[in-house]
Amino acid sequence: MDSRIAAALKIDLSPVALLLADDVPAEVLQFAPGKWGCVMWLLANAARGKAAAASRETFGCLGGGVGLGFGNQYEKWPGGIGYFFGFLSQGNDGSEEGRAVAEQVRPFLRREALESFRHGEGYLKTPELARKFVEALPMTDIPARYVVFKPLADVTAGERPEIVIFLADADRLAALVVLANYGRDHNENVVIPFLAGCQAIGIAPLREARSPQPRAVVGLVDLSARLFVAKQLGSGLFSFAVPLAMFEEMEGNVAGGFLERDTWRSLCALHD
Repeated sequence: MDSRIAAALKIDLSPVALLLADDVPAEVLQFAPGKWGCVMWLLANAARGKAAAASRETFGCLGGGVGLGFGNQYEKWPGGIGYFFGFLSQGNDGSEEGRAVAEQVRPFLRREALESFRHGEGYLKTPELARKFVEALPMTDIPARYVVFKPLADVTAGERPEIVIFLADADRLAALVVLANYGRDHNENVVIPFLAGCQAIGIAPLREARSPQPRAVVGLVDLSARLFVAKQLGSGLFSFAVPLAMFEEMEGNVAGGFLERDTWRSLCALHD
């Protein structure tokens, strides 16, 4: 599946198709069952041309399981979901019970994760706000075993992606936002929610896909995911996840619009 958008934007990284499947080829990249990994690694590999997948056994981390639509995996958080609320906010070191749980899980956590378990990531002000954040998530239990990340160009005629994901710098992100609104009768067709990187390419656009007029979801405002992607692909990138129906609409609007005008061509030339 080719993309007129990618050609017009001159994006070096491949747009990534997110598909749901019950089977995947043996050569598809996956994390080992039970081993930690970040979903951004799967996305980055697909953007570089190599298909990757996650299953209910290989989603890499509990947050990744949530983000890809494998239910509320936060309920499996060490010590209980309340300790995830602490992890996301101000940590669990403020109580004797929290310190005891931290010692219990010490052998099973990476050093960085243990520090965040104890002292918090500081992304939300209080555990109560973290609880409300989780309650507001569009928790999803997908009707398939696998979530597959595949270079869009490798999608075959018999496959139908759920989502198409672009990885774009600021100028190309701006162009994608303009294109998303180009053929619509209002100007709020792109959202930038506060979400984990995997949620912004998974459950959030999957929810949008069920809407009669879906919106695109900008992601990688998650600082932890940004750091991981920067190490894989370089800094300055954002994700732009588009439900398939909206992607097809945007593809049909490339010809005749601003992408063929001098302003975009001059801006794009600055990257040559």
